[in-house]
Amino acid sequence: MKEFDLTVIGSGPGGYTAAIRAAQLGFKTAIIERDKLGGVCLNWGCIPTKSLLKDAEIMNSLKHLKEHGISAENISFDLSKIIDRSRKVATASEKGVQYLMKKNNITVIQGTGKFKKDKTISLLDKDGKEIEIVKSKHTIVATGARARTLGNIKFDEEKILSSTGAMLQKKVPGKMLIVGSGAIGMEFAYFYSAFGTEVTIIEMLPQILPIEDKEISETVAREFKKLGIKIYTDTKTEDVKVKGDKVYTTVSGKANETFESDCVLLAVGVTGNIENLGLEDIGVELFKNAIKVDTDYRTNVEGIYAIGDAALIDPKGKPWLAHVASGEAVNCIEKIKGHPVEDINYGNIPGCTYCQPQVASVGLTEEKARAQGYELAVGKFPFSANGKSRAMGETVGMVKLIFDKKYGELLGAHIVGNEATELISELVILKSLEGTGESLIKTIHAHPSLSESIMEAAGVAFGEAINI
Repeated sequence: MKEFDLTVIGSGPGGYTAAIRAAQLGFKTAIIERDKLGGVCLNWGCIPTKSLLKDAEIMNSLKHLKEHGISAENISFDLSKIIDRSRKVATASEKGVQYLMKKNNITVIQGTGKFKKDKTISLLDKDGKEIEIVKSKHTIVATGARARTLGNIKFDEEKILSSTGAMLQKKVPGKMLIVGSGAIGMEFAYFYSAFGTEVTIIEMLPQILPIEDKEISETVAREFKKLGIKIYTDTKTEDVKVKGDKVYTTVSGKANETFESDCVLLAVGVTGNIENLGLEDIGVELFKNAIKVDTDYRTNVEGIYAIGDAALIDPKGKPWLAHVASGEAVNCIEKIKGHPVEDINYGNIPGCTYCQPQVASVGLTEEKARAQGYELAVGKFPFSANGKSRAMGETVGMVKLIFDKKYGELLGAHIVGNEATELISELVILKSLEGTGESLIKTIHAHPSLSESIMEAAGVAFGEAINI
């Protein structure tokens, strides 16, 4: 039996971050992983998909070379090399986590962890045979989540795809239908459209990117339609059937028809990986396909914690994002150590979608802010009025800021356009500090820069904008 002060089950962004912070604070630490270090995010999600999206962005940029006075002929692509590059990026990221484990003297244990009734952890090999037992004073479950299926439809990763299957296609599909228009659905729609796939998006709710501000969503929808992507909102997927080498998707609502495609990507969310961990054997309470925790990430069983996509704070809920898991990891470890840290404010978490135009936001949408009774000062500044955007030839989109009119406090920030996912951090900091529009207006921003649009949007809200 191996003994540790703290053991983490799962090595995704939440798990490996927790292990590193624990080691920094003096805990004798172990991490258990059944597959590759870095979890889904580094190996099959956040990182390799951004490699694919960069290649799609380049491909779309090549289509507009003449606007920049540049000509090129016989432009072609090799999907296998594009996919291979994304896999190399993922491998490099995994090696980086391996290095961090060694640097911080963290014991890495390969195998599947399962709790015994005495709260020790049984380590199982691929055949289910016990190979080790771990005893730990504190154990953090950070097993993440997997793609959710739709009804009885199952992934075969050839015709019915999860995000993993979507990033490993051997050839470009002629037609792809995507069910769900959250970040995953929109990013793959953009990627495959760039390389010639005829893409159709089916969304059950009234708008694509349902959690985003309506004006932001409308901007993306307009640009996607220019790319030839078909979008059906208020449309429910009723059935998906594979017949021969085609897939037939029947929908109802605004559209009532059956679509034929070469494959279907189900991008309808994720569900926590909480099965086969022995949680029931030790009495851990579950809630909505996740582990129920308090704001300190403690379960109802002493010494057992959960973070990331496998954990849910009842009744608040939270975003299922890699950076949320990392933040929870640090917060959880520091609380275990006894540091006087505040609870995470989930209203200050940025959300990002990496298609083009990019989308990034934090805080309340205009609709939600009005529903909560705020009198608003709303400022919108288009990138078409920004000098740097015009010079780059990237004028689609805007910055939209929502302030409490009475006190000037930033309630929500929404950006759609080039580099939106980089620009949002300034606004996350401002909101976390309960900053005001005046703070932005009086902060001198570099010129020319995309970030000037943030300052200008604040100026619009309070009647002080200069360049619009």
